[in-house]
Amino acid sequence: MNNNIFKKLAADNIKRNNKSYIPYILSCIVTVAVFYIMKSLSLNPGLKTMIGADTISALMYLGSIVVALFALVFLLYANSFLVKRRKKEWGVFNIFGMERRHIAKTLAWEMFYVFIISLSAGLIFGIALDKVMFLLIIKVIGGTITLGFFVSVQTILVTAVLFAVIFIVIYIHSLCRIHIANPIDLLRGGAVGEKEPKANVALAVLGILLIGSGYGISIIMDKPISRAVPYLFCAVLAVIVGTYLFFAAGTIVFLKMLRKRKNYYYKLKHFISVSNLIYRMKQNAVGLANICILSTMSLVMVSSTGALIFGLDDIILTQYPNDFDVYLDETDWARREESIDCIRRLQNDRNLNVTAEVYYAYIIIPAADHGEFFVPAPAEAISGKEGGANFIFVTLSDYNTVMGTNKTLGANEVLVYSNRKAFGNDTFKIFDREYYVKEDSGKPMGNGVIASDELNSYMVVVPNMEEMNQLYELQKKKLGDLAANICCFYGFDTDADETVQEEFYDALTDTFTDYEYQGTVESKADAKSEQVGMYGGFFFIGAFLGTLFLAAMVLIIYYKQISEGNDDRERFAIMQKVGMSKQEVRASIRSQVQTVFFLPLVIAGVHVIAAFPMISKLLLKLNLRNTGLYIGCTTVSFLIFATIYTIIYHLTARIYYGIVNR
Repeated sequence: MNNNIFKKLAADNIKRNNKSYIPYILSCIVTVAVFYIMKSLSLNPGLKTMIGADTISALMYLGSIVVALFALVFLLYANSFLVKRRKKEWGVFNIFGMERRHIAKTLAWEMFYVFIISLSAGLIFGIALDKVMFLLIIKVIGGTITLGFFVSVQTILVTAVLFAVIFIVIYIHSLCRIHIANPIDLLRGGAVGEKEPKANVALAVLGILLIGSGYGISIIMDKPISRAVPYLFCAVLAVIVGTYLFFAAGTIVFLKMLRKRKNYYYKLKHFISVSNLIYRMKQNAVGLANICILSTMSLVMVSSTGALIFGLDDIILTQYPNDFDVYLDETDWARREESIDCIRRLQNDRNLNVTAEVYYAYIIIPAADHGEFFVPAPAEAISGKEGGANFIFVTLSDYNTVMGTNKTLGANEVLVYSNRKAFGNDTFKIFDREYYVKEDSGKPMGNGVIASDELNSYMVVVPNMEEMNQLYELQKKKLGDLAANICCFYGFDTDADETVQEEFYDALTDTFTDYEYQGTVESKADAKSEQVGMYGGFFFIGAFLGTLFLAAMVLIIYYKQISEGNDDRERFAIMQKVGMSKQEVRASIRSQVQTVFFLPLVIAGVHVIAAFPMISKLLLKLNLRNTGLYIGCTTVSFLIFATIYTIIYHLTARIYYGIVNR
């Protein structure tokens, strides 16, 4: 037979079965768009300018792998409904003389047309949506964001290759479904009922164990987030696989338990709905798991990035505790005092009213944890390492002056305050010195050095400057040229407006350049616009992907409902013919949908709660320490999402009832 015949037949088949193909093609388009956007974001050059760039880029890359696996599972699931409805048509072709190899050629052309349409429309939709969301977020935050609009040729090629492979797998799977069926079975098509699945308790338990292991990794993980990415990926993968197993096996166990409850099961609406769900749960479970996973992704994205944008003032305050922060690295104390005097003269010359100021000396000694003692090491050697820490030594007099306290220390006593994790030891050993920790709870003197440190930073308050000088000499002896200097921090606040502050900042940086002072000058007002753009980038990612996952979830629910509605229509028609009223049909449908429809939402909520420790670590790396704000954003996001989910339930239940009652 001529190939043109198969091409034409394939095109006619798609047109004739448009009610089945349109939802399927829409699913493919959305899936292509989701993957393209996720992969494109992982390669966006704007990520390199953001805080935690390496970690965020790695997470986005791993996220694109998860989406690729999800795309394969979801499209196989969606195609299974299509194959079931097309079996009768293929049976007719077979009976009228078309061999299975001819059906295979026709199906190949159908798959090719769907692939071309889905890939082209998905890429166009993904690129266009990327641009629209980019412009929308700029309008919302009122400024530019570092994560600019980006079209990735590499991502387009990767997307094309990935979905070509997925469609080949789907094609092979469809052929297997056709070849294992005889012509009579094909003619009966979708009318062939599913066998009652066994209640596989072992698989249900395995699913729960996998979910629990993912939860455990999130809860007990104590590594810096940059080193925790592989563990996070394992946790996500375990939870995803566990979720599929839980819905595939656990829901059947649950439904069979309902069937054993006579008071519940032997009611007309429950009898029909539970029986129907048990027989079709093998297909239904995959759809429910997909909905649960997408719901979790959407909630995590929106709640975490929402917390970042709403907590922006706290983040800026953490990084810039004063309106102006000056970090002096002059080794010559005379030059150091000269630079401070120069700043104060400039304040007077510019009539800048200083309302408060902070000044103290400090030395940072990076060290690796060796159990009972800490071994100093170059910063590069312990960066991102488990057990690594930065110790910021300050004198007791400076601490009391800055914090307004009146603490005292005896010989060999220190105060230890942490920016993240409590120190937790009664003694502190470094070099050849052993100190007794008098106090291990409280607030360290804030500065940007502590805030930006991914490692645990411990501010160690020593009795006097003599002790700090001795620590400096010991460090210099051990590390040589890599040893850190004793530095100074000078911060001050002013009542001037932001414009005046920005002008003063420019003058101050010019002064430091002219006099060649060794140090860094930071301004809260100058950094604010940059921070808004940077964290606006995170909000862009979260809002964008959260909305996209929500749209994909809505499409899955819609596709699931219309597919199952078409499958159930004849069954409910028969029931009405034997005396079942329309009211009883409606009650039975409502019971069937409600029995499992809200389960993905509940499980997604549990997933989000279990992810809290890991997400908190990631937010902490991004300088958000307000845990209460994240909890609040998560709660509000879940309530809004649950409301949307309930609305979707009512709308799709109405569509389902309309199909069944047709």
